[in-house]
Amino acid sequence: MFPNQTNIRYFIISGITDVPELQLPIFLIVLLIYLITLGGNMILLFLVCLDHHLHTPMYFFLGNLSIVDMTSSTVTLNKILSSFVTRDKVISYVSCMIQMYMFGSLMGHELLLLAAMSYDRYVAICSPLRYHMVMNSRTCSLLASTCWVWGFLQVIPPFGILFSFSCYSSIEINHFLCDLFPLIRISCEDTSFLEKLFFIEGLLLFCLTPFLLTLVPYFFIINTILKIQGSVGRRKAFYTCSSHLTAVILLYTTLIGQYLTPSLSRALESKKYFALFNTAAVPMLNPMIYSLKNKDVKKAFRWTLGQVKQYLLIWSMYFLSLISQWFESRLYI
Repeated sequence: MFPNQTNIRYFIISGITDVPELQLPIFLIVLLIYLITLGGNMILLFLVCLDHHLHTPMYFFLGNLSIVDMTSSTVTLNKILSSFVTRDKVISYVSCMIQMYMFGSLMGHELLLLAAMSYDRYVAICSPLRYHMVMNSRTCSLLASTCWVWGFLQVIPPFGILFSFSCYSSIEINHFLCDLFPLIRISCEDTSFLEKLFFIEGLLLFCLTPFLLTLVPYFFIINTILKIQGSVGRRKAFYTCSSHLTAVILLYTTLIGQYLTPSLSRALESKKYFALFNTAAVPMLNPMIYSLKNKDVKKAFRWTLGQVKQYLLIWSMYFLSLISQWFESRLYI
């Protein structure tokens, strides 16, 4: 007899691996990646907010991307880290559904955000003289808000159906997070409609639409770059969109490995590692991709570091003066 939804109040997350010798190395690697992700994205977001030279559409979208990366990493990696410390692999039913919904929403939002950034690169390269008129603050705010709203709305239908399921053959989820396919595999209800819905919506709305919205601007970008006279001009034009193109290829490659590979038993472990790379490594690499070769970000970082040093020097002198005044007052007592 299968347990029903009223009895299932929790699931057990199996984790990344069952090998005891690998538990500590994986925990340390994931913890390091998580700290680098938070640190890198917070620094990038801080620079974008603080330096007025970075108050441009591209860095506005990068700030949104940093928020998405930090949130998605926190949502997906918290169970791996906490389960190693507490030895507790149990996650409540409600927490599982929330984690799955947040992960799907943030992933959809990131895909749409990359599509918006490709449109920004299209205007910058194909219509540079009209760039500031087209990509004004109103347009950027509209694109960003549309990405946020649509990202959270498009995942409601499949997760609403999954939430209504009342029968599961097991409480153990063979994954390190709550994801749709692992829950479908342990459901004892008819999931054919949900799988078709997920395939149609996931293929058309979740992946194909953002992919086409990203690909079409690059068709015109490449066409414009090829018409530029001189290799220096072409190289400079390609350099302006190389970081974004790298992030797009990286994200879509991991999504293909995570969701579009065959669901065979021997492929389940590889799907886990693709999911781990998608949820941990990609958010960590995004700020590096956009900042390591970016002169504006390096300049802003050096300027901010100089400002921080000045403030630290001023405050240290202020505290030293207070301490010296205190000592002088004590001498006269």
